[in-house]
Amino acid sequence: MTFNQPRLWVLLAAFAAAPAFAQNVAVVNGTPIPKSRADALVGQLVKQGQQDSPQLQQAVRDELINREILMQEAVREGIPSHPDVKAQIAVAQQTVVLRALIEDFVKKHAPSDAEVKARYDELVKQAAGNELHLHHILVENEQQAKDLIAKIKGGASFEDLAKQYSKDPGSAKNGGDLDWSNPKAYVPEFAQAAEHLKKGQMTDAPVHTQFGWHIIRLDDTRAIAPPPLDQVKPQIVQQMQQEKLQAFEQNLRAQAKIQ
Repeated sequence: MTFNQPRLWVLLAAFAAAPAFAQNVAVVNGTPIPKSRADALVGQLVKQGQQDSPQLQQAVRDELINREILMQEAVREGIPSHPDVKAQIAVAQQTVVLRALIEDFVKKHAPSDAEVKARYDELVKQAAGNELHLHHILVENEQQAKDLIAKIKGGASFEDLAKQYSKDPGSAKNGGDLDWSNPKAYVPEFAQAAEHLKKGQMTDAPVHTQFGWHIIRLDDTRAIAPPPLDQVKPQIVQQMQQEKLQAFEQNLRAQAKIQ
C-alpha cells in the first residue's frame, strides 16, 4: 500500500491540473495562453467570413504562440515601457472597450417592430406624390433652345434632335429619355417647370438651370410606389439605431463635467 502511494499522488495531481490545462491552448515558457483568447480571435475571423474548423483552430493556436513568443521578447527589451507604445496601447484598449459598449447599447436598445413600422409609414408619407417620365434636350444657349423648340413644333422629332444636339451624355443617346424619376431628384428650376406640364406637353420656353438651357417634355406621371417594408427594414433599423446611439452620446456629454 505504501509502495503505491506515490503513484496515487501523481494521478491526483494530474486530475487536479486537468481543468487548468483545459483553460489554455498552450503554455509558452511558463506563460499560459488562455482558451478565451483563442476563442475571441476565432470569433473575429468567423465574423470576417472564415469557416470555423479544426484547421482554423490550429492556425489560431500557432498564431497566438508566435505572438506570445514575440511579446515575451518585447518585454525583455522593455518595449511596453516606451512612452509612445504605452500611449498606443491605451488608445487600443479604449477602442476595444468603447466598441463593446456600443455593441451592448445597440443590442439593448434595438427598435421594436412597431417603432420600425411607424418610421416606415412616416417615410412613405414624406415620399408621397408623383414621379415623372420626362424627355429633355440640353443645349448651351437660349437661342439654340428656342430654335429647337420651333423645329419640334414644326414637326421635327424631339428624340432625333436630342440625339443630335443635346449636351447631356446620359440621355442624349436615348433621345433625351430621363426615364421615371421623382421630381425632387432634379434641380429646382427643372423640377418646377416639369411639374407644371401636362401629359404629352413640352415647355414653350427654354428652362435655364446651372447646367444650361433645357427643353422638357412630360410623357407620363404615376404615383410613387414605396418599396415594401421588408426590403428597407434593415436600413430603417440601422438609421434608428444610429439616432438612439447619437442621443445616448449627447446625453452623456451634457451630463459630463468638461473643463
